[in-house]
Amino acid sequence: MDRNTSRMIPHVEDPARYELRDFQTQEFVEIVPNEKLDIEMQYPVLGMQNAEAKCFLRKEVAERLQKAAEGLPEGYKFRIWDAWRPFALQRELYEVYSKDVIRDFHLENVSEEERNAVIRGFVSDPIPDREVPPAHTTGGAVDLTILDADGNELDMGTKFDAFTTRTITDFFENDEIISNQDPRWNEAHVKEIRENRRLLYWLMTDAGFTNLPSEWWHFDFGDRNWAYYNECPAIYRGAFTKEEFHG
Repeated sequence: MDRNTSRMIPHVEDPARYELRDFQTQEFVEIVPNEKLDIEMQYPVLGMQNAEAKCFLRKEVAERLQKAAEGLPEGYKFRIWDAWRPFALQRELYEVYSKDVIRDFHLENVSEEERNAVIRGFVSDPIPDREVPPAHTTGGAVDLTILDADGNELDMGTKFDAFTTRTITDFFENDEIISNQDPRWNEAHVKEIRENRRLLYWLMTDAGFTNLPSEWWHFDFGDRNWAYYNECPAIYRGAFTKEEFHG
């Protein structure tokens, strides 16, 4: 068995608010498709008005992503779904997805505090603070999956931006939780999903990224999520518009 699929994904809690920072000046670069990277930015596809069609990341993040991709099996690629995100898109996502989360989790009659806590578990609160910014506005966060040699997305158990506890990265590591949620889960299918998630997780974390535990597809480097788990300062400030880094 491949080392990347034999290692369990550890259980980690989502990061708390973290404000330690020591920002560095580092350029943004556009990520273009190559033999190991496929680009399919999701928010233009989903019709978000403020979506960015091009894929931008900080230079070191891009280099580490390419390094992680080199460990994929022959013919496999990473598919990037989202990277740098303008602040206007972050605000739009919060507004749009809040309604979906309230509906799907039946939050109509709970307190505003409880409702917002659940919503923030799925989408970052768009607080306009470049010093403690939403992760994707820094160019240090990337959402991605894996394509097989035939160009098919590997089965990770949920779709991108799904509103369900099954998006928790280590969800499929716990057989008891799986069986309690749905006793019809097929053992071979669960094993496939588990190994697919492990492959993505370990390739990315071995390259220096951290994972957002509530989203199997979300990885960070240099932003406040990464800083929280590494107990060090964040190194990337928020860039809320493309003009701030791209002229």
